[in-house]
Amino acid sequence: MTSPAVVIGAGLAGTRTAQRLGGDTVLIGEEDHAPYNRVLLAEVLAGRYAPEVIALPTPPGRALRTRAVRVDRAERRVHCADGSVVRYGTLVLATGSNAVLPPLRGLFAPGASELPRGVHAFRTMDDCLALSAETGPGVRAVVIGGGLLGVSAARALARRGAQVVLLQQAERLVERQLDPVSSRLVHEHLTGLGVEVHTECRVRAVGVVDGAVRSVELADGYVLGTDVTVLACGVRPRTGLAQAAGLDVRKGIVVDDRLRTSDPHIRAVGDCAEHAGRVYGLATPAVEQADALADDLLATTRAPRPYSGTRTLTRLTLAGPGPLDLAVFGDLEPHPADETVDVVQLADATRGTYRKVVVRGDRLVGGVLLGDLDAVGALARAWEAEEPLPDDDTPLLHLLTHDGGR
Repeated sequence: MTSPAVVIGAGLAGTRTAQRLGGDTVLIGEEDHAPYNRVLLAEVLAGRYAPEVIALPTPPGRALRTRAVRVDRAERRVHCADGSVVRYGTLVLATGSNAVLPPLRGLFAPGASELPRGVHAFRTMDDCLALSAETGPGVRAVVIGGGLLGVSAARALARRGAQVVLLQQAERLVERQLDPVSSRLVHEHLTGLGVEVHTECRVRAVGVVDGAVRSVELADGYVLGTDVTVLACGVRPRTGLAQAAGLDVRKGIVVDDRLRTSDPHIRAVGDCAEHAGRVYGLATPAVEQADALADDLLATTRAPRPYSGTRTLTRLTLAGPGPLDLAVFGDLEPHPADETVDVVQLADATRGTYRKVVVRGDRLVGGVLLGDLDAVGALARAWEAEEPLPDDDTPLLHLLTHDGGR
């Protein structure tokens, strides 16, 4: 009897892989909840969606709600926390990533491994439900981290009526994805919702009273009172299982163009995988990797197309009064060595919209749209195709027209 494919991790990448492989595939996921779309957790926290709305389609095959604790490569077996042992023909690691917990004084009591009451990461459905239960009108909430995750969490908490303070160590919000202009517009959007935003602000400690975090201390000594604290300080690939099994791990689990690890019987996809030196940590690459892997494993008469990387477009919707939509892709700033580069920016202060594209030679290499995404389809297609832009007098303005080139 042929051993089934076994997928460890019931997030977007793992569930998509199990759906595509079908049949007797075994999906091992440690969360008590059915698989869900983690990208939409902020919408659940904001109260826009019920948890069941963001559930992923149930894949065929068998699902185990337990934690995989060890991979026996010699016997091709996965040992689980509930005592079950699952034999595999092909093993797919889709273990995702863990929230980064900053080294704040007072965050963990000596010898403790669990966060104290009143402080949460923002990574799982349990995190989301706990925050929802603890947050309402008038509740003081501090969000530590001003990247995409922190901005989403701050907006969601404000929508629930909380008094939100957002603390960002960098000089501006979402500094890894946005240029200064679009970052400022996001800042203004949040302050318009009542969020108090502080940049260039480092947190050094939390104060615990009766087992719960009740204050946040900044590096300059200023202390903020808080009822709920959210840690949105980024994520790190979850590679412990792979490391313990002796697989090649750098930033993530190293895979080749067929998503194979250093063991030919084990593949890796999603947030935990490192392909060509890059860990994506985004939804689109996770889905593309899952599809490429499934195509490879299911191929019979033809050679599947190898996975060659993903050109990622990031989208974020900030709902609430005066909703704000954001899309960003590629390089937003010219490189120092660029000789032929054009940057076109269109801003409308009245409507709160901003569009920018960067063209190197005759190719679109990056862009950001904020507040009005009518042109995002045409821009994304031009960027992904890496083909020369139309040779006319106003190619850049054409790309930025409101009809998106339709």
